[in-house]
Amino acid sequence: MIKYLNNHSDLQAQVSSWRLKGYRIGLVPTMGSLHDGHISLFKLARKHCDKVIVTIYVNPKQFSESEDFDSYPRHKESDLEKLVQSNACDLVFRPTEMYNQTHATRIVSNGAALSLEADSRPHFFSGVSIIVLKLFNQIQPDIAVFGEKDYQQLLVIKELVRDLDIPIHVLAGKTWRDKDGLAMSSRNSYLSKSERQTATNIYRVLQLTRGKIQQGMNVSKAIQDGIKELESAGISQIDYFSLRDPENLKHLIHFQKEARLLIALYVGTTRLLDNIAVPAI
Repeated sequence: MIKYLNNHSDLQAQVSSWRLKGYRIGLVPTMGSLHDGHISLFKLARKHCDKVIVTIYVNPKQFSESEDFDSYPRHKESDLEKLVQSNACDLVFRPTEMYNQTHATRIVSNGAALSLEADSRPHFFSGVSIIVLKLFNQIQPDIAVFGEKDYQQLLVIKELVRDLDIPIHVLAGKTWRDKDGLAMSSRNSYLSKSERQTATNIYRVLQLTRGKIQQGMNVSKAIQDGIKELESAGISQIDYFSLRDPENLKHLIHFQKEARLLIALYVGTTRLLDNIAVPAI
C-alpha cells in the first residue's frame, strides 16, 4: 500500500524506519501531472531499490514571474490513481510548502548550467538546484532518478552531487515518446490538436539533423537546415538548437564521436524541450 505524506516530520520518521530495516531507498522528484515517462522513472528506481519515494511539488523557485507557475497542470487525483495502478512507488511526498518565509539561500551553478536553458531562463537552475538539494537532505536516498528528456537539468544535478560530495547515485531514465514521436511532457496538455500535429516535427527534424551530422555534413549547415525544416512546418520561435558534448554540454562545432542535439522552441505559446544522442557510426 502506498503511503501519502505532506509534512517533513512524518516523511523523516518513515525514512528512518526503513533505514533501520536496511532498506535501500530511491527518490524520484516530480512536479506532478504524471505520464508514462514518469512511470518509467519510478519503475527504474524500483529495479535498484527496496523502497521508492515519489515527490510531487510545483517548485515556484524555478519559474519567473512571466512563466506558467499558476497555470502549470496540477492533477492530484489522476496522479494518485496512476501511482496506485502502476504500483511503482511506496511513498508519495506531496508537501504544501518547501520554503519558509525567510528563505534566503541560493545556489549558483556553472558548468553544465551555462548557456542553453540559462540563456532564456537565467533563474531556472538555481531554482532546480535548491529544491533538489532540499529533497536530498530531507530524504537522504541512496539513488535518485531523473529523466534524459531534461538533459541539461540531469547534468546540472549530477554536477551538484559530485561537487558537494552528496552520497547519492544519480540514475538517468530514457526519454519516453508517444507514438507520433513527441517527447512526453506535462506541458503537452497545453497544445491544441493542430499544435500537437505541428509538434511532431520536432523529433522528425532532430532525427534528420542527426543523420546529416553523422554522415559528415558541416554541423552549422545541418542545424540551419533543421531550423528551415521547422520553420516550414510552422515553428518559427526557436530558443536554441545546438550540438553539445554529452558530458559537459560544451558547444561542438565539429562532430567527431559522441554528441547530443538539444532543442528548445515554441509551438504556439507552449515551450517544449527535446534532445537526442548523436553516436558515431
